[in-house]
Amino acid sequence: MIHLLLAVIYITFISLGLPDALLGAAWPTIYREFEVPLSYAGVVSTIICMGTIVSSLNSERVAKKLGSGKMTACSVALTALGLFGFSCCNAFWQLCLWAIPYGLGAGGVDAALNNYVALHYKSHHMNWLHCMWGIGAATGPYIMGWALSGGQPWNMGYRYISIFQVCLTLLLFLSLPLWRGQKQLHHRMAAAEKPLTAKEIFQIPGAKQIVVTFFCYCGLEQTAGLWAASYLVLKGGMAAVDAASYAAMFYLGITAGRGISGFLSFRLNDKNMIRLGCGIILLGIVAMLLPLGRFSALGGLLLVGLGCAPIYPSIIHSIPALFGAERSQAVIGVQMASAYVGFCVMPPLFGLIAGWISAALLPLFLLFLLVGMAGFHERLRKRAEGK
Repeated sequence: MIHLLLAVIYITFISLGLPDALLGAAWPTIYREFEVPLSYAGVVSTIICMGTIVSSLNSERVAKKLGSGKMTACSVALTALGLFGFSCCNAFWQLCLWAIPYGLGAGGVDAALNNYVALHYKSHHMNWLHCMWGIGAATGPYIMGWALSGGQPWNMGYRYISIFQVCLTLLLFLSLPLWRGQKQLHHRMAAAEKPLTAKEIFQIPGAKQIVVTFFCYCGLEQTAGLWAASYLVLKGGMAAVDAASYAAMFYLGITAGRGISGFLSFRLNDKNMIRLGCGIILLGIVAMLLPLGRFSALGGLLLVGLGCAPIYPSIIHSIPALFGAERSQAVIGVQMASAYVGFCVMPPLFGLIAGWISAALLPLFLLFLLVGMAGFHERLRKRAEGK
């Protein structure tokens, strides 16, 4: 039964990634069809992001009432509803409307599943599960491309993914009896007088440090992914068409690295996995700074991706050990909210820097975030270890 539930969770992590890159893949078609500016993709993605922040901040409250299993199933149902709504849109305002349930559902799944896995499974599963997310994120655009190349409208790409999500919702509801282990935790959580407020969470020793650590990491990952192609054009001297393809080296590094990290975590604990990741990112940044043209730029991006691989899952997996099982959902909820804030804030901030000065400053910007992430993580660990 435990293995069957784990299989369901692996499928769910793939489904988490499937819609993440759909908007970017379909937008060149969508904005022309709806006759809106190219930049309006940012409006839709911001609405989705705000929804994820709201649901992440309320994840503890919902988990106390429903438990992790029902919360995951209901959140996937919301995501399926939003994606199906996208597939029926014929105007831009409708995209904005359906982005609300999609964002709320995505944030709920993220917070509930990550907390459940952190509480009940070993670190290698957390790494491999996030590797499955990477596979899903890479598969989504191929599904959209297959629909478009077959002469179908962009809506059908969303329709196919929404059908998968509906099937997954049914599977999750059918699997609810398998969610053992959450009962005892659910009762312990429900025994608390009330869910912690954001202020109370930040008063927990170490909470500020873990939130800033996660903010810096997510800002680093999203900035590197978004600006990789522009950096390769300006620093590596590549043609824009080639740079768009080679920029995928970063995501290839993350996905492959998480597969490798699962094996490494048999020997290394979460603290050392995070330190290893930070060290590899530093090597990647140094390579990007070397005056060796496209080879150092490409190698650096691949190393940065490899370094990023173990950090996200290892930080999440360490939360119950650092803050206790009763507080883990609250801390992970705030942590996820900080992740989406990092996603929203840091890439546009670097965009301003790139516009004012140069996109060639990307390695220094990543270095700034790396120092912040590593510094706050070490402060957290010293506090936790009583040093």
